[in-house]
This record gives sequence, C-alpha cells and structure tokens, in this order.
Amino acid sequence: MRDVIFPSDKQATYEAYGYSAAVRSGGFLFVSGQVGVDAAGGAIKDPASQFQMAFANLHDVLGAAGCGFDDIVDITSFHVNMHEHFDTFAVSKQSVFPNPPFPNWTAIGVVSLADPDLLVEIKAVAKVE
Repeated sequence: MRDVIFPSDKQATYEAYGYSAAVRSGGFLFVSGQVGVDAAGGAIKDPASQFQMAFANLHDVLGAAGCGFDDIVDITSFHVNMHEHFDTFAVSKQSVFPNPPFPNWTAIGVVSLADPDLLVEIKAVAKVE
C-alpha cells in the first residue's frame, strides 16, 4: 500500500509534472528531490539561501506527512559545482542535523538540474510510524 503526500499549497505544482512530493509505504516516507525555490517557483540566487530553502522545502514535505528531520534515515544530495559550494551546503546541513545520530548521506556531483540556477537537490527517506 502507498499513500501520497503533498504540502497543502503545492499539490498543483507536483501534479503539473506528474509526481508526488512523497510516498508513504511500508513504514517509510520516500521524499522526492527538494530544491531551493521560492513560493513562485524561482531559484534563489544566493547559494547559502538556496540551500536553506531546499531544506525548508524538505521540512514542509516531512511536516505534511507528520514527521520531521529527526525521522530521516537517509538523504541524497545532488550538487552542481559541488566543490565550489560544498562547505556552504555543509553549514545548512549541519543546522538541520546538528547532533548524532546522523542520517546516511550520499552526495553526488551533477552537471545540471532542471533549472540552470539550481545548485542542489535533496531527496530523503524517513521512518514513519
């Protein structure tokens, strides 16, 4: 069985592109990649602010499913210009996961994302009760 999750104000965006923000199945929540865009869907230009917004958007999806960052067991981050912005990304990540136990984390360098101004996309798996 699977249950799809959408933040209440963003379902139309996901439906326009044919995917779910997250799917709850088998005690886990599988969250689609979240990026640092504002409410209008535009990429935030400042890297640090973009990374913080990507985590805020992730938080919104987790909240719609009734869980939070502490429930994440695995994250995968996809980085454009990985080495140029990695330390800045790490600051945002550490603010979300400040203490052990930390989730699994895989960081992957990519050539580009859906919008040429995006620098990171974060997908996650969370344990839900």
